Amino acid sequence: MQERLQKIIAATGVTSRRKAEELIVRGLVSVNGRAVTELGSKADPERDHIKVSGKLLTRSRSRVYLLLNKPTGYVSTLRDPEGRPTVVSLLGRIRERVYPVGRLDYHSSGLLLLTNDGELANLLMSRASAIPRTYHVKLEGHPEQGGLEKLRRGIVLDGQPTAPARIQALADRDKPWYEVTLVEGRYHQVRRMFERIGQEVLKLKRVRIAFLTDQGLTPGRFRHLTAAEVQRLKESVKGKV
Repeated sequence: MQERLQKIIAATGVTSRRKAEELIVRGLVSVNGRAVTELGSKADPERDHIKVSGKLLTRSRSRVYLLLNKPTGYVSTLRDPEGRPTVVSLLGRIRERVYPVGRLDYHSSGLLLLTNDGELANLLMSRASAIPRTYHVKLEGHPEQGGLEKLRRGIVLDGQPTAPARIQALADRDKPWYEVTLVEGRYHQVRRMFERIGQEVLKLKRVRIAFLTDQGLTPGRFRHLTAAEVQRLKESVKGKV
């Protein structure tokens, strides 16, 4: 049965659907020896020979779903042109090729999902999924309540309003900690939001993704999601996107 090429590529675990679309447009995908550059093109994964960057596409034997507690000093990519350590280097003997669902920047820590289920990854990264993500944030100083209220209501970043954020104080110190929950994941969003109200983020840690928490998961360690957790994640985005 024919399916859209980007869906086929994502289902094999090579990359997300969004990245697959970029590869198609760049002419790096071929079907039966012919390059395909039009989005919406279809193929039969059982009959056609599909190559991505010259490599024959094969379906993954099994789906892998991992929850990693990323330490600072690692990049959330499969490889880094600057030679910095990547999160996949923390996965030890995991044989299946998995990739991060979203990102945490080099200086941030906390929870990161990795999987070879391209369909689920695409759904979770979609803005429409509205999956809550909770962060603990250490600030340089004490923000004004008026500034916090602006962030709670939403501000404009990159020409688009942010969704309302939930923000509450955690520790009232010289350099205070706050808990921030967002339902979207833009580029460096938490850091940029606080910069807009004159506060530098000194530390940032993601402590929850949807219902998944960092309890019992020390920095640098990971665990497999249970079948029940995977099903719950799928149900949480079903019908939203």
